[in-house]
Amino acid sequence: MKPLRLPLIGHDLLAVERYHDDTRHMIEFLVFTDCPMGSAGQHIRRFLTEAGYAAALEAQRQGHIQVRRHGNIIEGHILPDRPKKRRGK
Repeated sequence: MKPLRLPLIGHDLLAVERYHDDTRHMIEFLVFTDCPMGSAGQHIRRFLTEAGYAAALEAQRQGHIQVRRHGNIIEGHILPDRPKKRRGK
């Protein structure tokens, strides 16, 4: 995936939401159409609960957003997803 050159809006990396007990996910996503997640053309970072993450996945399934980065949050620490390993021939 190519890096985006859009300004990143939403939660800062040190946002209070990151440290809430029920926060489990950090996502950065691109908004394609106006929806509750944001306006078209925005690149947004959000710290989400399980319910919020489920809503984001549903918005992605419907084509409103594309999740560009995801990380799990454990006690305020961001654990980025690792790329899947490819089996060599």
